[in-house]
Amino acid sequence: MNTHAAWMVLLRHGHSEWNLADRFTGWTDISLTDVGLAEAAAAGRRLEQAGFAFDEVYGSVLLRTRQTAEALLAAMGTPDVPQFATWRLNERHYGALQGMNKREIFATWGEAASRRWWRGYVEPPPALDWNDPRHPRFDPLYVGMDASDLPASESLRDCQRRMLPYWHDVLLPRLRAGRRLLVISHGNTLRGLVMYLDGLTAEAMERVEIASGVPLVYRFDAAGHVLGREWLELSAPASAA
Repeated sequence: MNTHAAWMVLLRHGHSEWNLADRFTGWTDISLTDVGLAEAAAAGRRLEQAGFAFDEVYGSVLLRTRQTAEALLAAMGTPDVPQFATWRLNERHYGALQGMNKREIFATWGEAASRRWWRGYVEPPPALDWNDPRHPRFDPLYVGMDASDLPASESLRDCQRRMLPYWHDVLLPRLRAGRRLLVISHGNTLRGLVMYLDGLTAEAMERVEIASGVPLVYRFDAAGHVLGREWLELSAPASAA
């Protein structure tokens, strides 16, 4: 495998309990299913097979990214790699949509508006009321944070804007220092980072999907400039009959 100054592997966490019910999870702290844990282990085995190793792992404060990291690192045989968690890598906050499935959302707000909210870049879903028990200010994970920093709803742009300071202040300096990073996060958060790294327009970003459990590898030069990117397929295609 060709090596460069540093690499960063992006990984969307595996299948969660609310995926089964087609519910919008957002900041709700839901566990992985056995399928999700198996996805993480498979990604770890593939990364090890391809010759990857990590100096540091970064994730959100949500359980499903921590479970993904633990299963992946165990499969690689490197369970002691340091892990760091930040709310800035949390999934996009879906506001009043959190906990609802698509059928319920369509029935409440209509399909056209609903699709704009969850696929578009600018328009956020309806916000949670300040006193809604789903508001993150009531969640013990965020005790000590200024409540004004906690979102009641986010567009993809909002999610990207609260994630990018962490990229500039933490991840990019570590890459410039030659560290090999694994970032385990969520579909929309990773879409926002990919949009920034690849220089995509908002229109192009709406068509980008981040596959669950499939590593996306970015390679960087010593200055932190992207040299290239590739999806690391988990298995070779079947031989032709």
